[in-house]
Amino acid sequence: MSKEKNNISTTKKGLQSKKGLGWDNIYFIGIGGIGMSALARYFLAKNKCVAGYDKTKTAITDALSVLNIKIHFDDAVKNIDVKFLNPENTLVVYTPAIPKNHIELKYFKTNGFKVLKRSEVLGLITQNTFCLAVAGTHGKTTTTSILGHLMYECGVELTAFLGGISENYNSNLILKGTKVSVVEADEFDRSFLTLSPDLACITSMDADHLDIYGKASELVNSFKDFSKKIKPNGKLFVKNGLLLEGITYGIEDHSDYSIQNIKIENGSYVFDVKTPKTVLKNLEFNLPGRHNLSNALIALAMAVEYGCPYQQLAMALASYKGVKRRFTYQIKTEDLVFIDDYAHHPAEINAVYQAVTEMYPNKKVLAIFQPHLYSRTRDFIDDFAESLSLFNEIILLDIYPARELPIKGVTSKWLLDKINNTNKQLVSKSELLKTIHKSDAQIIITMGAGDIGAEVKHIKKQLDIAS
Repeated sequence: MSKEKNNISTTKKGLQSKKGLGWDNIYFIGIGGIGMSALARYFLAKNKCVAGYDKTKTAITDALSVLNIKIHFDDAVKNIDVKFLNPENTLVVYTPAIPKNHIELKYFKTNGFKVLKRSEVLGLITQNTFCLAVAGTHGKTTTTSILGHLMYECGVELTAFLGGISENYNSNLILKGTKVSVVEADEFDRSFLTLSPDLACITSMDADHLDIYGKASELVNSFKDFSKKIKPNGKLFVKNGLLLEGITYGIEDHSDYSIQNIKIENGSYVFDVKTPKTVLKNLEFNLPGRHNLSNALIALAMAVEYGCPYQQLAMALASYKGVKRRFTYQIKTEDLVFIDDYAHHPAEINAVYQAVTEMYPNKKVLAIFQPHLYSRTRDFIDDFAESLSLFNEIILLDIYPARELPIKGVTSKWLLDKINNTNKQLVSKSELLKTIHKSDAQIIITMGAGDIGAEVKHIKKQLDIAS
């Protein structure tokens, strides 16, 4: 902990000489990441010169290029625009996913540039704002985007940094002022310890990122450390059942904020919310799944505690459309439903299963899953197998490695063998469309945090032709 504090102190001291974030040029290493690209958009809106590197060309980098942000995809200093090679007026931002032997990163670190992690920059941007932070191993992106939307619709002057593309704004940045900031507090690499929020929530503390933490208890300790980062007179919200002190929230229980009287009408939830002061009647929310109800509840609770008016909050909640790749409908007809979701942890897969079976009981469901990270697959192999076994039919893709090298014996075939369901198969991406075409499932779901998202448009096209 002392090392973390020293790093933050040094960072702030270094920034004081620049009068805050006073650099003219901001260079991003890993600019195509969802969190990095939100920062890139933010600095561009602040009239900074923005450029960057990423390993792979994607829809995110294409969208940034449309904004005239120069991006290259070969790790070489010669590719960097000369204006970004002056350490006096260039801030370099990188993601922890970048390897330590990255040529450009090593150049900047050894030539006098200010080089900061994305989380450090986010902490500096938000430190002089009223900050609302959403932490937890699941639900951060959806909760943050709901909260940002609620406060935007209530007229709050805010900047919201999202870990996904909001369907309401078609962006991962909501920019309406700088008085208030809404951010995801990411536990990966202990990044959230750079934040000092006024209001914060913790949605869950399930074991994850064990490649970073080693064991689940250390992950829990990091959330406890995060809870201590809240400013004096700030408030912590915790999901009922978590072993932390704070304002509680839950579904059909006796929490401080609780959802009651849940009904499903025309594919939407209608419910009441009990707050510490009143009961809000007949609220409407359009995302399926009890996990999304929980996300909506905590976003609503934080907005209420901030001071947003009830009537405007109710209208804003009903108009929320969701986040791309979070139970996103690609096709929705009487005969066929195709849903895409970012789920990459067993608890998230369980949440998807609960949502789809609640909305579509008695229909055959095909789950297509791409495991993300060798270490996560190894650490949760039995839990993954149990979660995937619930679906009627399962298609597995090979593990998406992201930042990792292969681990001996850790393969999708190993996971496939553990799934307790005879209707299962492992296929390559080149065989995927043909395999899907043979299925008679009425509900098709793609899940995973890797490049499976790039396959969605091809699957949708195939299904559209077939129907």
